Amino acid sequence: QVQLVESGGGLVQAGGSLRLSCAASGRTFSRYTMGWFRQAPGKEREFVAGISWNGGRTAYRDSVKDRFTISRDNAKSTVYLQMNSLKPEDTAVYYCAGDMSALIRRAPANYDYWGQGTQVTVSS
Repeated sequence: QVQLVESGGGLVQAGGSLRLSCAASGRTFSRYTMGWFRQAPGKEREFVAGISWNGGRTAYRDSVKDRFTISRDNAKSTVYLQMNSLKPEDTAVYYCAGDMSALIRRAPANYDYWGQGTQVTVSS
């Protein structure tokens, strides 16, 4: 069992930066592929970025490539999402999630554990 708690969301102007953190409890964090997802009002939850268990592989949705960076620190049981050059269309609730698969999968249904989410609002 893994419990996930996100933090770091907030209100930022377009072009600004935020760093999200997701702290995990439980001794098996390092076994999980971790993902960041987001959900805007009236829209489906979508994959943002994923990272393999040891950080050796990452994946991003096209719209955030070159702006967002996912990383993890297994010693701290924490995964991060550095978000730069933020745009109003990045506004959403951001969730971290854990997947026991070794693959970085993009469908939310594949993830076993979820945090409660943190709101990111980008003003124009």
